[in-house]
Amino acid sequence: MSDLLPSESQYPARVAGVDEAGRGPLAGPVVAAAVILNPNDLIHGLADSKMLTENQRNHLAEQIKNRALCYCIAEASVEEIDRLNILQATLLAMQRAINGLSQTPELVLVDGNRLPKLALPAQAIVKGDSKIKAISAASILAKVTRDAIMQGYQQQFPQFSFHLHKGYGTSLHIEEIKRFGYLHIHRRTFNPVKTMLMESGLI
Repeated sequence: MSDLLPSESQYPARVAGVDEAGRGPLAGPVVAAAVILNPNDLIHGLADSKMLTENQRNHLAEQIKNRALCYCIAEASVEEIDRLNILQATLLAMQRAINGLSQTPELVLVDGNRLPKLALPAQAIVKGDSKIKAISAASILAKVTRDAIMQGYQQQFPQFSFHLHKGYGTSLHIEEIKRFGYLHIHRRTFNPVKTMLMESGLI
């Protein structure tokens, strides 16, 4: 039984799936990944990264890195997010990931409803991470990579629980900001950080 979704049979062999992780958090970069899977070496278990456990994601990420035709992981920094806005920074990270592939895709499939600027045939697919295996693979790589960045922040800033909240605006994270102050990795244009900075007279 084929592991490909029926809808994927219409696509050429060298399809790049693209997805991101980290649009919503208050801290850290947005990470994007682009993956061209090997149609002759199907990876079973690929799914939307949000539907997988951490162990499943980590296992699949290694499979993707070892068995895909090629992949590239890129990011847009906190400074770029604050300067461009999160949508444009996300598209920039996606563009970097696609342009960083060692093979040129015949078609680019991007999760969501917006496309980065590309000189390649491309299609945006809403909920693509649950429909297209290559996008699922990209979502897994982006999520695993960003979680690793958050683990690094937790080591660097042990007063913050980045290993738990992953930079999202949880009550725990907001309380930590109030208690310990702002870090250079916090997105200054995101609320409630922006409001807190304004109230403090820092912007």
